[in-house]
Parts: sequence; C-alpha cells; structure tokens
Amino acid sequence: MEIVVAIGIGVLTTTGVYLLLRPRTFQVIIGLSLLTYAVNLFILAMGRLVVGGAPLLTEGADPGKFADPVPQSLVLTSIVISFSMTALFLVVLLAARGLTGTDHVDGDGMTT
Repeated sequence: MEIVVAIGIGVLTTTGVYLLLRPRTFQVIIGLSLLTYAVNLFILAMGRLVVGGAPLLTEGADPGKFADPVPQSLVLTSIVISFSMTALFLVVLLAARGLTGTDHVDGDGMTT
C-alpha cells in the first residue's frame, strides 16, 4: 500500500509542478491545487497508513495499531485553507482577465 501512495504523491507533485510552469493562470491554479493534494497525502502518510484502524486510543490498547489523529486534523485544516485559497485565486483570475483581456501569467498574451 505504501508504494501505491508514494507513486500517487509523486504523480500529483510532478503534474502540479508541470502545471505551475504553464503560461495560463487557470493551469497555475490547478497546479497549486494538485500540489496541495500531494502535500496532504504526504502528511497523512507520515501519520502511519492504517487500514480500518480506529482514530482514538482506548485503555490498554497498543498505540501502534491505531491511526494518528494529529496528521488527520492537519490535513482537514489544510483542505479548508486550500479551498479558500483557490476561491480567492479564481476571483483574482477573473478580475485580471477583465482588466487585461488575457489570462496569461505574464500578461502579454503571447503563446509559447
């Protein structure tokens, strides 16, 4: 399972960086979102991958068999922040598109 998660994180990171380097603002926003997903998966994987494990410890239980709730709460907070960040970037994208008439990052409207 760990290798599948590692490959998924690598694919999301690679695709996110590729889209960040594109000249259009919508592609940059999608690239930032993919990088956010990759970081969220990485943080979640660092808290141990436990399939079917309960998130809370009980008296006398082995802590190695339970999922760590701290990375889960960090990822939940990150999801909320990334959603608001994406909404803000979309508003800025629409405002810049209305003012300049183009959606290129550098603003000159030339294609590469």
